Parts: sequence; C-alpha cells; structure tokens
Amino acid sequence: MSISADVLPTSFAGPMRRERVRPFMLLLAGVSGAFVFIEPSPYEIVSLLAFTVFAALGVTITAAHVPLLLLVIIYNVGFTLSLLQVFGEPKTDMWVAVSWYLGATALGFALVMTDDTARRLRFLLAGVTIGAVIAAACGIAGYFGVLADLFTRYGRARGTFNDPNVFGPFLVLPAVLCVQRILAGGAGSLLRNGLVLAILLFGLFLSFSRGSWFLFAASATAAVALSFLTTRSNVARARIALLAGAGVVFVAALVAAALSIEDVGTLFRERASLTQSYDSGPLGRFGRHILGAALALDHPLGIGPRQFHLYFVEDPHNVYLNAFLSGGWISGLAYVLLVLLTIGYGVGAALRPTPWQGPAIAIYSTFVGVAVLGFVIDSDHWRLFWMLLGLVWGLAIATRAQSPPACGRL
Repeated sequence: MSISADVLPTSFAGPMRRERVRPFMLLLAGVSGAFVFIEPSPYEIVSLLAFTVFAALGVTITAAHVPLLLLVIIYNVGFTLSLLQVFGEPKTDMWVAVSWYLGATALGFALVMTDDTARRLRFLLAGVTIGAVIAAACGIAGYFGVLADLFTRYGRARGTFNDPNVFGPFLVLPAVLCVQRILAGGAGSLLRNGLVLAILLFGLFLSFSRGSWFLFAASATAAVALSFLTTRSNVARARIALLAGAGVVFVAALVAAALSIEDVGTLFRERASLTQSYDSGPLGRFGRHILGAALALDHPLGIGPRQFHLYFVEDPHNVYLNAFLSGGWISGLAYVLLVLLTIGYGVGAALRPTPWQGPAIAIYSTFVGVAVLGFVIDSDHWRLFWMLLGLVWGLAIATRAQSPPACGRL
C-alpha cells in the first residue's frame, strides 16, 4: 500500500516531496541533453533549473570537490583574460559564457552525485537513455526520408542535434550502458537492452561519424575489459567473454545489414577511410595541429576565443590545442591537468565494488574515450563531455566515502 506525503507528519512529508522532485529533475536533464536544435538548448534551461532546485534543497560540498572547482575556474579565467584581446568580435563573449556555464554543470553533477548516489544516477541515466533512443529514432527516420531536412545533414543522420558529429557521440554512453546491463543481467535484460542497443547503434552508424565509431568501439572494449577484471567469479567471467564475442557478431551483422542498402554502403566506403581530403596537406586537420602548436608557443596568452579559423581557415579540431590558443597557457595547462586528474581520480569508482559500479565503468570508459577523441575533434562545448567529467568526479567521491582506505594508508 502506498502512503501519500499529504497524510504524513510535516517532518516526513517535506523530505519525501524533495526526494520526488530531485530525481525527476535529473530525469528531465538527461532527456533534454538529446535536443540541441536551438541555442540556448533545452538542456541549458533544464539543467540550470535542476541545479537550482538541488542548491535550494541542499547539496553536500566536500574538500574533494575543491580541485575540480579550482581547475574549472582557472580554465575559464584563461578564456576570459584572452577574450580582452578580441572583445566585441562576433560570438566571442557568448563562447566564453557558454564555457563558464558548461564548467559549472560539471561541478553541479559532481555535487549532485555525492549523496543518494545510486538512485540519482539511475534517474539521470534513464533520462539520457530515453533521450538517446528518441534522437536515434529521429536520425534513422530522417535518413530514410521522414523529415529528412530536419533530421539529416549532408546525407548523414543527425537526429535531434545540429551536427552528426555531436549526435553520434551522445549515443555512445547509453549504448555502453546497454552493453553493461547485457553482461550483468538475465535473459529479460538481454532482450530489452539488446533492442535498445540495436536502435542506438543503427543511429550511430548512420551518423557516419568516424569519431563516434571509434568512441563506441574504444568505450565498449574498455567497459568489457574492466567488467572482466573486476568480476571475481570465473563463471561470470566466462559469461562476459561469451557475451562479448556474441556482441561482436551482433554488431557485425547489424553493419552488414546496413551495408546491403546501396546508399548506405556508398557513404560508408567514403567515410570509412582513415583520412579524408580535409585531413591531409599543410592546412589539413593534422597540418593545422602542427602550425597551431607553433602558434601557441608564441602566444602565452592565446590568440583569443574563436580566432583559429581566421589564421588557418578551419577550426583546430583538437580540444587541447584549442584550449591553449583560445585561453592561453593558463587554460591549456588547466584543461590538460583537469582531464588527467579526472582519469586518475575516477578509476577508483570503476574498480571498487559499489551499488553503482556497473554504470561507473560505463561512464568512466566513455569519458576516457572522449578525452582521447579530443585530439582530433573540438569537444570543449560538448554538453556530454562536461556531464561525464562531473559524473566521474561525483562517483569517485561517493565511492571513496563509502569504502575508505584501510587505516594507516595515505
């Protein structure tokens, strides 16, 4: 029998209402991350509202949050100082403002996940998965002619995003979560998550984003490997190995079925090349990296946000180089340190047994994949990146609070 909060004493009704509101806000935040047609996107509005609700109802701030806070501030201070060189130029001030906000969302997720971790994480990831399925379904429909002008770009699925190269990576985390659940669940979980995974992977495939393909392959492989290493039962390890092998066959069959469609096969052969025409040459992607690195050495304060394309026609397509050039050495060093510290600090959440270890493995694996992908793409304004970064910190802090080191160890 359910008990309404209205018939409870005030001391109980208040907390019960709060614990209904907060998870629901995380669910909405997760779903809203899949809709990036306009600026500001629904995610900015919903996440701001969610963090405002959490702040009003109370969050736990610990000393472990301080490094994240300081590095996010230093990273964005560099952009702000560099902005003074180009202040007033189109979109530069908004670019810096968005950087500050996205950094704040990382801190917000880290704070939110410190308490009631398993429940809050479950609602957030449910929202992300729902949003991803909707986005993938729209992308698939658009590719096959349903509202194609809205859901595709340059013949590639983009779903509810502006860019196929951002749409694809958003599908990776829920896809890796499905892999995790398939490895850990029973027959019912296999069928349910297998269906969701098929939708997500088909949408990801039709984005024809090489970075997205790499990201899923790397993240899923890392997640399976971590699951195998952290499982103590030989039977469970055998199950993981068997299902992983079956998963490879499943993905291969899905790709083969897609390639049987003539238009899909043609675009796949074009996109599957390791290098495209815009990658090579003195001003190609990798040529720009070399020229940009030399430019960064000559400009300790950077050249200002959104200025790289004025020097070399295109954007840098390297998030680390972009940090050095847009915010100077201050932002560049802060960003590199932030990524490395997140990878080092977050591994504990993936390795230690907790109620949220499975999702933590998926989140950590995807974050590391996005960090590596950053060498060939500009991911500094990806909402997904900052969400993952904040979640890694929040889960790591919650994990250490639940299972502190043995006495006498530092």
